[in-house]
Amino acid sequence: MIPIVPTSKTEIDKLEHVLILGTLFRPEILELIKDPVEKVTWVDSLAIAAGALAREKSGYTVGEIADELGRTEQTIRKHLKGETKAGKLVIETYNMIKRGELNIEEVEKFLETMVRKEELEKKLSSIKSLEEEINNLKKENELLNSKLENVKDALKKLLTELE
Repeated sequence: MIPIVPTSKTEIDKLEHVLILGTLFRPEILELIKDPVEKVTWVDSLAIAAGALAREKSGYTVGEIADELGRTEQTIRKHLKGETKAGKLVIETYNMIKRGELNIEEVEKFLETMVRKEELEKKLSSIKSLEEEINNLKKENELLNSKLENVKDALKKLLTELE
């Protein structure tokens, strides 16, 4: 379920991602971003507009949104009022989601897959780190066993000399 009024950072992120992907997957937008020059600047604007709207719906002030997204308050206000193309489209997408007019099942599945992928990558990184630590401990163990053998040999030699 997509949070229309997010109450946590996780829900803000989820709404932001759905707004971005939901907007990008609209047929008229797919047509719009075919131009490579248009795509680069427009997709950045879309991300900022989606981030701004998700945070606004969570109760952030314009100043807080601007600080968090690294844009001016004026830019954030324009996106939130729909005065920019990206802002207007994100607001439309939000309203479509709110009215249940946008099929976001695929977007939700994609987001869940991405979250799962990030979790698995963290676990894999942790496993690799643990494997490295195990290998280092094995080497240290071998070194200590070697030193212990040398001490045993030295003690045997001393015992033999004492006899």
